[in-house]
Amino acid sequence: MLNFLDIEPRQGKPRETGLTSVIDHGIPLTEVDGLIEVAGAFVDLVKLGWGTGYVSAGVERKIARYLERGVPVVIGGTLTEIAISQGRLEPFCDWLRSQSVTYVEVSAGTLDIPRERKLEVIGALAGEFTVLSEVGEKDPHAVVAPYRWVREIEEDLAAGAAKVITESRESGNAGVFRPSGELREGLIEEIAERIDPGKLIFEAPLKEHQVWFIERFGADVNLGNIAPGDVIGLETLRLGLRADTAEQMLFPDADR
Repeated sequence: MLNFLDIEPRQGKPRETGLTSVIDHGIPLTEVDGLIEVAGAFVDLVKLGWGTGYVSAGVERKIARYLERGVPVVIGGTLTEIAISQGRLEPFCDWLRSQSVTYVEVSAGTLDIPRERKLEVIGALAGEFTVLSEVGEKDPHAVVAPYRWVREIEEDLAAGAAKVITESRESGNAGVFRPSGELREGLIEEIAERIDPGKLIFEAPLKEHQVWFIERFGADVNLGNIAPGDVIGLETLRLGLRADTAEQMLFPDADR
């Protein structure tokens, strides 16, 4: 990276905060190579979205390629939910072990998994895997009270989750977003009052979402559901190398 500008450097990998979690929706191996070549330094985690890891040809080679380049892989929580609901969690974990995958996502937004069962699974897996739990509904019209978000996040962390993902879907119209795509800012503020944002990964698939979170929480906010082609753009937002955040990130004391 060039270094002739006065820019606050970002912590290098592995990072605990400022994470960029990329959504892989079935990209081919050639695109994986391109992503890592151009933006590998900024990719902290790759999620094989929903059930794509189950049907993608050559998924084992793809996982191996990510891991070879120092990028952890997590399988989308929908696949975990199905494995739980069908009583196939152990074979699912056996497959993760065979692929050297050490991250697992545990969610309950697709199928009706009892709250107690989700917490039980988090606790059971946390001894071996890095567990990322997800909180929030995938139904765009479902409204969950802020106190329930906070309670579920706290419970998931206490059960053993390393971080909790706030649901938005890939389209950014559910969970912490309204069906219109508008961010539920009040909800986020209430969550942030009780939960350390460093323990959260905010799903922010669109640029305007990413800008809002960076302006609110700073460059080291954890963001997820980032498309492969948007990784470089997001990093420029974090560093203030894009008009949307340049003034705030580079000249925070300037009169506005």
